[in-house]
Formats: sequence, C-alpha cells, structure tokens
Amino acid sequence: MTQQHKILIANRGEIAVRIIQACRDLDITSVALYADDDIDSLHVQLADEAWALSGQTAKDTYLNIDKILAIAKQSQATMLHPGYGFLSERADFAQAVQNAGLIWIGPSPASIEQLGDKISARKLAQAVGAPLVQGTDEPLQQAQQAVDFAKRYGLPIAIKAAYGGGGRGLKVAWSLDEVAELYESAVREATAAFGRGECFVEQYLDQPRHVEAQVIADQHGHVVVVGTRDCSLQRRNQKLVEEAPAPFLTAEIQQQILNSAQAICRAAGYVGAGTVEYLLSRDGKLSFLEVNTRLQVEHPVTEQTAGLDLVAEQIAIALGQPLSIQQTPAAQGHSIEFRINAEDPARGFIPAFGTLTAFQPPSGIGVRLDTGVRSGSLVSSHFDSLMAKLIVTGATREIAIQRAKRALKSFQIEGVASVLPFHRAVLEHADFTEDFKVHTRWIEQDLQHDFAVAPRSQYSHQNVLQRYPIEIDGKLHQVGLPAALLGAMQMSQPVEHVMTAPKHQPQQLLAPINGVISSWKVTEQDQVQEGDVVGVMEAMKMEVPILAHSSGRIQQLAATGQTLHADQPIAEIV
Repeated sequence: MTQQHKILIANRGEIAVRIIQACRDLDITSVALYADDDIDSLHVQLADEAWALSGQTAKDTYLNIDKILAIAKQSQATMLHPGYGFLSERADFAQAVQNAGLIWIGPSPASIEQLGDKISARKLAQAVGAPLVQGTDEPLQQAQQAVDFAKRYGLPIAIKAAYGGGGRGLKVAWSLDEVAELYESAVREATAAFGRGECFVEQYLDQPRHVEAQVIADQHGHVVVVGTRDCSLQRRNQKLVEEAPAPFLTAEIQQQILNSAQAICRAAGYVGAGTVEYLLSRDGKLSFLEVNTRLQVEHPVTEQTAGLDLVAEQIAIALGQPLSIQQTPAAQGHSIEFRINAEDPARGFIPAFGTLTAFQPPSGIGVRLDTGVRSGSLVSSHFDSLMAKLIVTGATREIAIQRAKRALKSFQIEGVASVLPFHRAVLEHADFTEDFKVHTRWIEQDLQHDFAVAPRSQYSHQNVLQRYPIEIDGKLHQVGLPAALLGAMQMSQPVEHVMTAPKHQPQQLLAPINGVISSWKVTEQDQVQEGDVVGVMEAMKMEVPILAHSSGRIQQLAATGQTLHADQPIAEIV
C-alpha cells in the first residue's frame, strides 16, 4: 500500500533529509521543494523529485501555501509532511492540504487550532488538572495589560505569542519599565514568524529546567508517551542541547509529566506526533508550558532511547495504521543531541551565513548525524541557522558524555561560524556533566567562557539564481540559472569572495548581527546616550536591538530593509 504513495516535503534542510530517509526506508517516493538559495542543497539532491518554489525569502517560498499546493498537484503527490517550523503548526495549512485531497501527516486542523493556541491549550491543561502558573486567559489587546499583570503577580513575566513556537515571539521581562517595549517586540516577532501577533502573559519561573514529553497517538484512540527529554540549554529561548531521558527527575515529577501529557493529548483528541512541554523550577515546581503539534527538532534522542522511528510512525498513523507500541517503553541508554547552528558564540550567538568550505563530521560507535549540509553548501541568510544535529548515545549518561567529547573534538566546520566551541565548553562544565545546575538562562547568566571570535564568513554567489525568459515550442518559460555559471561564461562576476574585516572609525556604529535593519528608533541628528536602543535588526525572524556604543548625535543611518554583515557600519554617533 505504501508503494502507491508519494510524499511532498514542505520543508528544507536537515529535517527534509530526515523525512527523505524515512521515505526510502518505507519505499515511498519523496518530493522536495526548494527556494532559490537551496537549489544545490542536500535535500534537493537526495529526493526522488525536486520542484522550484521560485523565490528567496521564507514568505515567498516555504510559507507560500498556494505555491506548495500547486506543486503538490503538479507532482501528483498523495501525502504531505510539513517537518517542523514554517507551516507545520498552521491549522489553515493542514486544512488546505486536506481540501486539496492530500493526506496530511500530522494532527487534525482542529487539534492544531486548539493546542497551537497557547491560551486554549492552557485552558485544556487546567481542565485535566495539569500543573500551571498564573497567566492570562485571553490574548492581550495592548501593552498596558501586560504591565498591569506584572504589577499584580510580580516579575519576571513571560510575554508569549499565542500562535508561536521555537522561542520566537517570546520575551521575558525582568523589570517593569521594559514590559511595554518587550510586548510590542513580541507582537512584531510573532507577526513576522507566524502571521499572527496575538500574545498573552504568564508568570515566569526563574532559572527553570525545560523538560518535555514526546507523545504519539493514532486514529484508533491509542495515546502513548514515548519518553521524556531535557532541553534546558538554550540561548534566546531556543534550544542548543537536548537529551533523553530527562535526567535527575524525581519519580513523582516523572509520573506527573507522563500522566498529564497523556491526559492533555487524549482530551484534545490528538492524532500524530506531538510534544508537551513543561518548566521545572529549582524548588521542584512543575508548570505546563505548551504543546507543539509537530515533530520536534530534538526527536532523534527519543528515537535512540526508545528504539522507534518517529517519522515512520507519523506516516503510518496518517495512513490509518495503529501505533507500533501501546505503552511507554523503558529507556534504552542515554542520548544527547547537539544542534550544530551557524552562530558565533563569541558574539552572543549571532547568526552567520556563507559557504561551508569544510564540513567534516565525526563517526564511530554511538554517533548519529542528521544533516542538511556538506562541504560547499550555502548557509543562507534567509532561513534558520540550524545546519545539522549531532546525536550521541551510550549505555549511560556518563558514557554518552564521553563519546560526545570524542565526537565534538573531531568535528570540523570552516567557512562560517558554528556553535562547536560552545558545545565543547559545555562538556567540560560541571554544571552540565555532574551537578546538573543548567537552566533555561544558564548560558546568559552562568556560563563564563572566552570564545575565540570566528573568522569572517565566506559568502559564495554560486547558488544565487537569476531568472530569464525562454521560449520552448512557442511557450514562454522562466529559466533559473546560478549567477556563478553566468559569471563564468561572461567573465564578469567572481564566483566567490572572502569578506575581509575593514578598519572602523570610533564614531561608527556597527551592526550587531548578520541580518536586516527592520526599524530605527531614532532619526537623523537625534541626541542618544550610550546604551540606548536606537534600532532593531532581524535575523532568522529574531529581533536583536541595536545599542548606541557612545553618546552624541546619530547620523548616516543605513536604510531599513538593508541586509548587512555583523560589524558593518550602519550609522555614526558624533
């Protein structure tokens, strides 16, 4: 039966590769999509078919429902897997896929709507008796409501996108005077990342652990919690290191997670793979956080310890087959995942982009690599910074850590900055390896390490497409050709150049990240003070404030919407 199906993968990078591999295992034809920058990417080369989305940005490509469904029809796909991120948690997309006659590999649109809306998910969690902190019951209409909540229940508070995920649209306010601005920022981020800006607030547990339960459920009423994970090592509320099973939990907390996660998903009539997330305070207080109605980035650690292929389970569930397991399996050893992001730890984990001149991953016993790149790949500035995931497994946590040290030591990445130095440092820190004192703000608050600044990224133009009209048999077509190919033919455009670090003048204000200037908070000749937020830059749909490096009058403001490299001059303060 499965051989008759063809799965369209509405995603890119390592998760697209992961789904392609599952399709191969099941003897199902895979169909890849690609934006212009992804024309030479690994997922495009590995898929049985690849279709162009004809655009550069996420909005024009992997978030464009009409384009995706048009390709589904052209390719004669019968099923669609959304991966994670992008449209994976959009109920309207799931409904549109089903309306187009395709099998949606995921939960029902109604479940996505109910659980993806963090406010209704919170109400459901309350109804089944899940542990919860104080929070608003409805989306806020204005910033003042967030201020009023903080005054009533105290700080810190979390301002969260009602339809968000992955740390986007999440802001934590630690002082009353920053609540209003952070609320507006969360709304902007949520609108940019998810198309909806509604936000709510709740009490924020200081220095909590982030623990979660992997759930799968079939169309026959079976709901199984596959296992737990710890995902406490985060920066900017996005995970960097995850492990399964979640270590150092009391039996009581463990059972509370398993019971409430199953109860929430059962009450929602959930079908498919999903994750119920919690925060665990230092004094042992557990609080429901949210439900992610999709496959998680960190799903491999659960696969390794449960002996289960979660993507294959997703496909089987979508085809109406029962779960292959009926109860929580006993964990087989311990597994740790290291997200290999193109980010520079020395610069506060700012995203990097460019061409990978070398990508040499480790191998050996206990090592798994889920990757979307290889040597020569372009790390695009238009998408998420995740390049690959290193998953290391051992019979015990201690063995997994030792194997991870070996694997990370031999991992080589050149051409763009990466988080490898951070991962190596974490494995030498007792807070992670022994005492387990890590929490969701441990990187910002407790990690003391001098990371070497990564060399300037090398940016290749070889994948950039230029489109030209061409007539074939009297019909007009658009042909996309890599700029480097045209440059080689015309001898007019270099294939590759290396960004060199220019000398800067003291009055120059430099870009804090590789990204786009989304707005200025000041105008030409305004008087600013050192440390003032004068503007905002955006990278990977995350906002980063631009801080004045000195006091004086600001001038020579770079244009909004302009894409810039880190440390490139964007204004002057004189």
